[in-house]
Amino acid sequence: MAKMIKTKYGYATPQEAEMDARLDKWYKDNKRRAKQHGAFSLDKNKEVQHVWKK
Repeated sequence: MAKMIKTKYGYATPQEAEMDARLDKWYKDNKRRAKQHGAFSLDKNKEVQHVWKK
């Protein structure tokens, strides 16, 4: 049986701990990249609504 190590998600095998670390790094990098490009900006995605006079 593989030796279990303690991670921030609980106890896992070394392979699972390595996969968790890779996923955490990938998520952090992509979140930062999306924020830089304005993906989380609510004002950027709004369209201007024109009010027509009757």
